[in-house]
Amino acid sequence: MLQIGYIRNNTELVKKRLAVKNFTELNLIDEILDLDDERKKLQHEFETSQAKVNSISREIGQLMSKGLKEDAENKKSEVAALKSSLQPINEKLVLLEKKLLDTLILIPNLPSEKVPPGKTPEDNIVVRAGGTDPNLPGGSIPHWDLIKKYGIVDFETGAKLTGSGFPLYKGKGAKLQRALIQYFLDFNTAAGYTEYLPPLMVNEATAYGTGQLPDKEGQMYYMPADNFYLIPTAEVPVTNIYRDEIIKESDLPIKMTAYTPCFRREAGSFGKDVRGLNRVHQFDKVEIVQLVHPEKSDDAHEEMISHVERLLNNLELPYRILKLCGGDMSFASALTYDFEVFSAAQEKWLEVSSVSNFEVFQSNRMKIRFKDSNGKMQLVHTLNGSSLALPRIVASLLENNQSASGIQLPEVLHKYFGASSL
Repeated sequence: MLQIGYIRNNTELVKKRLAVKNFTELNLIDEILDLDDERKKLQHEFETSQAKVNSISREIGQLMSKGLKEDAENKKSEVAALKSSLQPINEKLVLLEKKLLDTLILIPNLPSEKVPPGKTPEDNIVVRAGGTDPNLPGGSIPHWDLIKKYGIVDFETGAKLTGSGFPLYKGKGAKLQRALIQYFLDFNTAAGYTEYLPPLMVNEATAYGTGQLPDKEGQMYYMPADNFYLIPTAEVPVTNIYRDEIIKESDLPIKMTAYTPCFRREAGSFGKDVRGLNRVHQFDKVEIVQLVHPEKSDDAHEEMISHVERLLNNLELPYRILKLCGGDMSFASALTYDFEVFSAAQEKWLEVSSVSNFEVFQSNRMKIRFKDSNGKMQLVHTLNGSSLALPRIVASLLENNQSASGIQLPEVLHKYFGASSL
């Protein structure tokens, strides 16, 4: 959530940066400032009346101590009249503050100055590419045929148990999932991230804190009986661990990692892009999250990008890194880099990670603060990234490493999987 003070002091800049995100309702910025002016006026009126009540109340005490009971009673009547006028002012103030907040949360985060203009994924910029291009044998097939051939994922039974888009991993398929999860967690903890195992359901306040509400409400699975949401990513519960807390400056940066299943409705997805593991409703993912000092934010972002890049190099997968344009960024992000791996049999790039800097957008919602060396309270910067999402990693591993003798796994997974191939 943007800070009103920043909007007021940088109104034209805010509108200019929001335009990079192709946000068209710029009139809301003026509406927010008008509501804030009205709020300040009412707040001043309320505080002035309250100050009079306090002042007269002190006078009453003094009059009573002097035995001037009649004068004191007259003052009490004056206080009663003032107090009765306070209630409608306070009621208006509460309603106005709610309207202000409801309008403010409709405004997305400002994109960084580094974000390129653009409206669609075609406008994203390839920063660099790496990895080794696979040399597939003749007759290579896509992963949805490979998983049937090796009997490692059963979509039909998954659909019977739950519905379409809920894969059932079995045998070596389940073992490969476990191997990847453990490898990712070991890699992250070796880099200084503390491991967490968070709840898979969150309340409304938690979903609001990271910006899933109200922006992504339709993409989450909701349980109305308890007012809980199934998490779309571990980012949501993990970042909220420090909600409403004041962190010691000396404890920054705070680096956290977590493995969780993730649940996404993926409403509106259809066609060839949802075949096999390309897009599913439940999937496993390992996440990394950092809470950092604002002055260290850019460095932390680059560090996280390098961290994910090393993972992909270790998996020996061809990849590319894209800087997202304004129109392809999430509601809450200030700057995002996507990682894509090349799926050789499908001949297409598949997104496997987004590494984003949210600056103070999330921490302002969650009130995650620290007191700097000058005693000033500041909001931390929050960052997160997939490290990594498994379905498309598995799809690429299967497709890019198929051979006449089976699926050859990258060396880094041998000890986790207990074999060099499927």
